[in-house]
Amino acid sequence: MLVTERAGRLRLVDKDGQLGKPIAGVPQAQVAGQGGLLDVAVSPTFAQDRLVYLSYAEPGEGGAGTAVARARLDAGKFNDLQVIWRQVPKVSGPNHWGSRLVFARDGTLFVTTGDRFAHRERAQDLATTIGKVIRINADGSIPQDNPFVKRGGA
Repeated sequence: MLVTERAGRLRLVDKDGQLGKPIAGVPQAQVAGQGGLLDVAVSPTFAQDRLVYLSYAEPGEGGAGTAVARARLDAGKFNDLQVIWRQVPKVSGPNHWGSRLVFARDGTLFVTTGDRFAHRERAQDLATTIGKVIRINADGSIPQDNPFVKRGGA
């Protein structure tokens, strides 16, 4: 089982409950308030592709935002790390990140984003990714059958 630690570590827990060393190559998370390394999900085809997905608080200009990265897990380290989705613009505030990751049966990935507390009114604005459920393909591209894919400003 893979376990995230908000402080930025990802660890493997074996079947006997033994906690392994931190996995190397995890992206740098902004650890403040409720932010940090937030969720982990393995690819539905992990046995073949070894892909692991992480959500985390990503620092940037203007504050921080939720980001999703994926990498191949091999011998206790990540290889080929790539950010496949990031919240833009970054905003101030250390709370209400959301950041759950769930794969749908069709292989798309749902990412929840919190309202970030101080920006909660923006959750009703389709032009922002604050306070939303985001649906992306496993490579980060946008599915063409998303509900608002053809709506300008969404």
